[in-house]
Amino acid sequence: MKKFADFLYAIMAGAFIAMGGVAFLSLNNKIVGAFMFSLGLFAVCTLKYNLFTGKVGYLFCNDVKTYLPWCLMVWVGNLVGSIIVAELVRLTRVAPGLIEKSTKLVQVKADDTLISLFVLGIFCNIMVVHAVDQYLNNPHEIGKYLGIIMSIMVFILVGFEHSIADMFYIQMARMWNSQTIIALIVITLGNVLGGILIPTMRNINTKLKSE
Repeated sequence: MKKFADFLYAIMAGAFIAMGGVAFLSLNNKIVGAFMFSLGLFAVCTLKYNLFTGKVGYLFCNDVKTYLPWCLMVWVGNLVGSIIVAELVRLTRVAPGLIEKSTKLVQVKADDTLISLFVLGIFCNIMVVHAVDQYLNNPHEIGKYLGIIMSIMVFILVGFEHSIADMFYIQMARMWNSQTIIALIVITLGNVLGGILIPTMRNINTKLKSE
């Protein structure tokens, strides 16, 4: 039952990231859109949902043999949540504009090089895990939320690649093909590498100081 509950929380996380994507695509002002997108991670953190990009950062802080399969389950749950939101939004009057913007956005990713997508995925999840880490560890209440907002705005405004948000954009545009699937896998791998940096380096630093 716990695995099923974790999967449901992964679906909810994917849904909230997708709703952040809806807000971002709905606004012409990119700065305001980036600010509104942070709603997704804000909800994930405060409601304790399971977001792959946030959870995978703590891979080496756990038993890898059990935690990695759990993270993959979360990734699938996030995919389900993002697809559900995209398909529901496509039933509404706001769909045409969002589909057009999603199509352009996904085409940029499809035309990009794999190394570019990988590096952008690394930088993205450095920002995401930084946001999660600030929420968990910042002693100041305002710092917890500023950490989320500023980190998410940076990755959106710069154009870093977030695998779960990209799931929503691809589904919204209905552009699933070999090119976009490979791009999503590469972005996911970049997210993994970027995500583990902060927690892993902190663990190494702690161990070195204790010796």
